[in-house]
Amino acid sequence: MGDRLTRVVRGTVGRLVLAAYRTRFCGVERVPEGGAILAGNHVSYLDPVLLWCGSPRPTHFMAKSELWDVPVVGWALPRLLAFPVRRGAADRQAIATATERASAGALIGIFPEGTRQRPGAHDDLGEANEGVAFIAMRVGVPVVPVGIAGTERALPAGARLPRFPRVTVRYGEPVDPSAYTEGSRKERLEAMTAEVMRRIAAARDDAREDGAGCR
Repeated sequence: MGDRLTRVVRGTVGRLVLAAYRTRFCGVERVPEGGAILAGNHVSYLDPVLLWCGSPRPTHFMAKSELWDVPVVGWALPRLLAFPVRRGAADRQAIATATERASAGALIGIFPEGTRQRPGAHDDLGEANEGVAFIAMRVGVPVVPVGIAGTERALPAGARLPRFPRVTVRYGEPVDPSAYTEGSRKERLEAMTAEVMRRIAAARDDAREDGAGCR
């Protein structure tokens, strides 16, 4: 049921949402076939919505477990391919679910910062957890960095009504876990996580600058 409902929602409501924010996707060719992780910056509730609606293939998002307690939302999430993660601790079940789905060839959506970040004066990304690198190394799938620009203006602090700015989503060059072979496991995880976050920041900055290669 999930696959069928996902196709229907992406093809109807999803298109309307993307049109409302005039969403552009750049570098789509960088998303490989087969299992992979989409890892993006996170400043708005819109980030997972737009990425889910417009990704080249259906994406299985890891979402905070508290959402499963929200009426209607909790019913819809698993039917739209999402799965829960308990924040603040290593959630073995979430890791196992992501591992199983990525191994089966699915796209997994994860925000390494773990929660939304308030845009600051320097626009530094928040502190990242190492779950993305851990899963990628465990399964042997690439991590595609995703930079999202524009969603921070959709519902800024103090605004009474939502706004509809243009949003740009840029896929960066994938990070291959097989490139990290030196040092202890902790050192490898730290090195890969740092590179993933560097490429997310670069993709976000590129998304702000221009729309070259976008559709």
